[in-house]
Amino acid sequence: MTTVFRTDRGTREGYAQLVRFNSDLFTDAWGDIAPSEFAAVAWRIATPPFARSAAYVRWHRRVLSAEAVRNSWDGTLVARVQLVAPSPVNLGALPPVPSGTPPTSPFGDDQVREPADGAWRGWANTFGQFVAPTDHDLARGPFLRASVLVEAPLPLAGLPDAPEGPVEGFEEDADRAVGVLVRAMDRLLAPVVAGLESSELPQ
Repeated sequence: MTTVFRTDRGTREGYAQLVRFNSDLFTDAWGDIAPSEFAAVAWRIATPPFARSAAYVRWHRRVLSAEAVRNSWDGTLVARVQLVAPSPVNLGALPPVPSGTPPTSPFGDDQVREPADGAWRGWANTFGQFVAPTDHDLARGPFLRASVLVEAPLPLAGLPDAPEGPVEGFEEDADRAVGVLVRAMDRLLAPVVAGLESSELPQ
């Protein structure tokens, strides 16, 4: 089975420190009758872009972003996950688009650039990771990068009650909340990501 979300035990202590340092982010969650707001903030601190190189939650290469947000309608939790998707069209069949990049450098003949082919390209794959094109790439030709947005309810079962405030040990509650959400997100997205992987066609 495809693993989409997991926690990185090597960054667990760093996560606890981030939670303590950013306890003000939980202001609206303290003492809440529902655990959703507390869990949503705990998730936010554990994931990019808030947690950059030392993210507590790690995810599959197809995941571009993953949020757990409180539903304003009933106070439950909603997963909002953007995933890299296969191109909906055959990029090779699209007519090339001329770029604005000159074939030669304006600084002299000793710095000749390769001609820009203008062919359509999708997601670049560098060391197994999907990456966005650089400005240099965009100057040479067009890109069509497809993604899908998954929005679905998350169960509240197993989430810890929201603490009354930044009391001793509330970091452990945040850790527990993240663990519950990781398992729920993984169950939700594993078949979706597996389907996207199997449907990927060569570009």
